[in-house]
Amino acid sequence: MKVAIPRETAAGERRVALVPDTATKLIAAGLQVSIESGAGAAAYLPDAAYAAAGVTVVPAAAELLADADAVLKVQPPDVAEVKLLKQGALLVSFLQPATQADIVRALADQQVTAFSLELVPRISRAQSMDALSSQASAAGYKAVLMAAGRLGKFFPMMMTAAGTVAPARVLVMGAGVAGLQAIATARRLGAVVSAYDVRPAVKEEVQSLGATFIELPLEAQEGQGGYAKEQSEDFLRKQRELIGEHIAKSDVVITTAAVPGRRAPLLVTAEMVKGMRPGSIIVDLAAETGGNVELTKAGEDVDVDGVTIMGTRNVPSTMPLHASQLYARNVANLLLHLVKDGAINLDFEDEITKGSCVTHAGEIVSERAKQLLGAAS
Repeated sequence: MKVAIPRETAAGERRVALVPDTATKLIAAGLQVSIESGAGAAAYLPDAAYAAAGVTVVPAAAELLADADAVLKVQPPDVAEVKLLKQGALLVSFLQPATQADIVRALADQQVTAFSLELVPRISRAQSMDALSSQASAAGYKAVLMAAGRLGKFFPMMMTAAGTVAPARVLVMGAGVAGLQAIATARRLGAVVSAYDVRPAVKEEVQSLGATFIELPLEAQEGQGGYAKEQSEDFLRKQRELIGEHIAKSDVVITTAAVPGRRAPLLVTAEMVKGMRPGSIIVDLAAETGGNVELTKAGEDVDVDGVTIMGTRNVPSTMPLHASQLYARNVANLLLHLVKDGAINLDFEDEITKGSCVTHAGEIVSERAKQLLGAAS
């Protein structure tokens, strides 16, 4: 069975789907692994490192993909890449079915069996395949460093001969994987941290990291798999009214709220932003899916009366080496789940296989993907 890793073609993507250390795991399982030359360069992984691990380096994508039985990627393939995949090939990638309907349909037309990492079920057996969580952890960590680099204040309390400087106040909105990592990182830097989430169940996790959990008099909003469910506009309006005073007191606000496959919920209005002190920083980790902040512009930094809103796209990709290492383990674990005795062996009675498969035998087979495609059309 031949496994191929092409170079990522999406603008700004620096991650790679397989690193040399993880490639050895696939080779030990009896798989032949090939990679396009330069695929790991942006993640500081040269071709020589792959060759030393037993991976075959191929100069061009067309040659690499022509006879590949399985293809591993980070971003969804574009239409040109889909056409290079042989019929019956297996693809493992982030597919973003809610926003990539044309690609999903093209994969079905090409008879590709495609697995989307966003759709891996959140069950204990699949924890090692949970790429959403591994990449969210990288994003939460980096968000704090981005804020600290732009804030004109120290994060920790500083006691000097010139006097004492109060610590920065950081508010994290959303206490999922990204939010918890942001809390931990901000605390390590010495900030006073508070956090808010619509799921009261995360209160103990927030407090265990040394942060204060903000409790608002609102009903719980926990959905399936531990995610926050999509909220009604009435709930969001009440939430915004109550959280505004906490935002105004903060030096840094990091927003991480997301509902898989849906537009990010609006948490911070333009009025709230204007109520913050000049010099304050907002990092909106949901910028690519519409943003948690009303004034966010994806891929840009916006200045609002001295308040900076950072809408950086694809934050995990700004930490390409470790993000790639984590992602590669997720991908390899899912691939090996789909392989038996060195060959693809798909068991659609298995919850992981069935839940994460989007296209197979020329059809879109995922009910969740169909719902997302329907909502996007």
